Amino acid sequence: MIDLITCPAPPRLVLDGDNRHFPVGRVFCIGRNYADHAKEMGEAAEAIFFTKPASAITTAPTLPYPDETEDLHHEVELVLALGAGGAIVASGTGVDLTKRDLQARLKAKGAPWEIAKGFDRSAPMAALRLGPPPSAGAITLSVNGEIRQSGDLDQMILPPAALLAQLARYFTLQPGDLVFTGTPAGVSALLPGDAVSAQIDGLPSLDFTLTERG
Repeated sequence: MIDLITCPAPPRLVLDGDNRHFPVGRVFCIGRNYADHAKEMGEAAEAIFFTKPASAITTAPTLPYPDETEDLHHEVELVLALGAGGAIVASGTGVDLTKRDLQARLKAKGAPWEIAKGFDRSAPMAALRLGPPPSAGAITLSVNGEIRQSGDLDQMILPPAALLAQLARYFTLQPGDLVFTGTPAGVSALLPGDAVSAQIDGLPSLDFTLTERG
């Protein structure tokens, strides 16, 4: 069988302390998985799922401030990397970037808001660490050295096992899937020139800087 076109190679994430890489297939995300974040957004603490394309994943140290927004928000998250049978094989630190103004406009019209979440380079990632994810520990995000988000992984409404069980009701989980597990309170706007540092206890840190629009 000969393909008509050649598709882009999937993003690949570095494995901390290992010379292999993790090829990314699908990217699932959960919203409202921390009660304090749901409260600050004026929403019920009821988990919701959405997706991002693989093109959202980036490991670049610098990212251009995206088009079609003047209110780009950061959301630090524990990310699960899945292997055969939907088992967790590694985990890492990620940031869900959100065009909050675009999302608000779409919500006001009752329209889907995935374009506010699933744009290219909207999911910066650190290196993954093999093994089970941490069940507790600090999760923080700083901008220009100032802490914006601070919480603990044990504050998740749906911890990893329960989250995957819910997700598996709607999708057959596959090797290469990434799952962003939600964010604690403190999300706020980023500006060109901002230096972002995201930390989760026991996992490699994530650092990137926003530049002017590309």
